[in-house]
Amino acid sequence: MNNKIEIYDSTLRDGAQMHKISFSVSDRIKIVKKLDEFGIDYIEAGNPGSNPKERLFFNKIEKVNLQHSKIVAFGSTKRADLKVEDDKNLEALVQAKTDIVCIYGKAWDFQVTEILRTTLKENLKMIESSIKFLIKNDKEVFFDAEHFFDGYKENKQYAIEVIKTAINAGATRIILCDTNGGTLSTEIYDIVKNVCKQFKDIKFGIHCHNDMELACANSLIAIDAGVYQVQGTINGYGERCGNANLCSIIPTLEIKKNKKCLKNSDNLAMVTEVARYVDDVANHISNPNNPYVGALAFTHKAGAHINAVNKNTKSFEHINPDIVGNSRKKLISELAGKSAIYEIAEKYLPEISKTDERLVKSLKKIKDLEKSGYQFEDATGSIELIVAEELGIYKRFINIIYTKVIIERENSVAVVKVKIKDRERLSSAEGKGPVDAIDTALRKAIGKLYKSLLNVKLIDYKVRALDSSKGCEARVLVNIQTSNGKTQWNTVGVSTDIVSATTEALIDSIEYAQLHNLL
Repeated sequence: MNNKIEIYDSTLRDGAQMHKISFSVSDRIKIVKKLDEFGIDYIEAGNPGSNPKERLFFNKIEKVNLQHSKIVAFGSTKRADLKVEDDKNLEALVQAKTDIVCIYGKAWDFQVTEILRTTLKENLKMIESSIKFLIKNDKEVFFDAEHFFDGYKENKQYAIEVIKTAINAGATRIILCDTNGGTLSTEIYDIVKNVCKQFKDIKFGIHCHNDMELACANSLIAIDAGVYQVQGTINGYGERCGNANLCSIIPTLEIKKNKKCLKNSDNLAMVTEVARYVDDVANHISNPNNPYVGALAFTHKAGAHINAVNKNTKSFEHINPDIVGNSRKKLISELAGKSAIYEIAEKYLPEISKTDERLVKSLKKIKDLEKSGYQFEDATGSIELIVAEELGIYKRFINIIYTKVIIERENSVAVVKVKIKDRERLSSAEGKGPVDAIDTALRKAIGKLYKSLLNVKLIDYKVRALDSSKGCEARVLVNIQTSNGKTQWNTVGVSTDIVSATTEALIDSIEYAQLHNLL
């Protein structure tokens, strides 16, 4: 059985079809460089025939020196009513100047007759002539057999004929696509096994969509059945319910199935960084529950679980989070406290005793704050600041004197006065709403001393009333998530005044960055 599995990333094409995802040309280049550093084999970077922005990207990426990854241009077979040499989409693939192109063609007779509105025979001619045209223009061709599994189940003979046509025309990879994401894993295995057995010398790939939450499982079982290449996207980006998530597939293949996916297996420790980097570039809020890379993937809350993990991490973790570049967290909540506090303190003072009075004081302070409405379950940044202060290893450097906000119809203006160490600083700023204005004003006040604060960004903001029965008099809890592109942390603020609660959470986020030398 083959030990090497090719990884084909489609984040910049298939992933870009996700709701609210839009990559600029510079965004695409950044992501390509990060994926190349990670060790991805192929990067499907877009469809040059679709719009001018795509063509501009291909012109620019040609000048970028990549160490490992190969750029792939994506497109379709020719239109039924055109000669192959007159098809502008195929010409755009030629002009993209990539060594490899991937084109898709229909493998489901229903799609051919009802959607393309052409004959089954003509569809085969379209596939054959398109592949031969691209090869004639010095391209290596991968062929996506679109809707293959639906086609196989309804008209097996025709679906197989599509594959034969692509192989005979010269395609070097045949990708079996579960385009509608509606095929069960048992079906995937049986069909792929039969196809690979029938075409023993051909390298097949798998391309799954996640409409039944089976994209990763189907990709993995297709590999068991004999495919050589797996396609997917970072963080499972994609249309509808998304695509197979490479950030789950790659670690599973490397760790659980002993398959070589990356150029260097040591790069597996980058997967969390890559996942969060792409989210950051895409301005997309990371899913904390994502396997392997999510902020909560190795987070424990129940007291019994934390106690067990303290004794042996294998008790509630299937791998060491360090392997994938993630970290273990233990939440402070009504279900647990002392063990989590000790875990935080031990990072700073390895010799500290579990009975140290400073831990008792830390826990008491946290519990007192919880009684007044604070919730620290998703605010480990604020927790660490409290513990670090009680341990005497950190002293806050920002003191807020006042914050004032003027809210206008379109923009808001914030005035902030802070004392940084022994110096007072006054700053004002406009923003798209009060939160943006406060954040910008704080950065102006602090940024002159800490220029690297520019790398720290607010990526999520949540606010909710703690006692809705009091209406407008209710205390509010503000929870924010901040990132420097590699690390993410959450902080919290509580007040009857949303401006004060927001300011508190923002300042905690900056203090946390200073505590961890992120400024």
